[in-house]
Amino acid sequence: MKSKILALSKNEEFKSLLKNKKISNKYVTIFFGVLSNKDEKKLNISFVTKKKIGNAVNRNKIKRRLRNIMNDACKETSINLKYSYLVIAKPTMLNNEFKLIKETLFQEFNKIKK
Repeated sequence: MKSKILALSKNEEFKSLLKNKKISNKYVTIFFGVLSNKDEKKLNISFVTKKKIGNAVNRNKIKRRLRNIMNDACKETSINLKYSYLVIAKPTMLNNEFKLIKETLFQEFNKIKK
């Protein structure tokens, strides 16, 4: 299933997601919840990396990895499009293999789907 990926844009959207449910592992923390005025045919997701992780090059590398994983997840697994997601990266993500990160994130999104 191919769906269009949209980023969260408003401050209120971020604040409301931070108050909703969360799931965490050693690579990321995922906040998810239902937002009002959301198109259910599109995936609302934003990626956040903190400045403590490193310089801009490292932060952008992490965001590129996460975007790539989410594009693969949209194609391979069924993600619940009712929810909007906020993915906050942890520093351990920088030094691990892409394949390991991808597998753990797929497991997390399968947990959310249920």
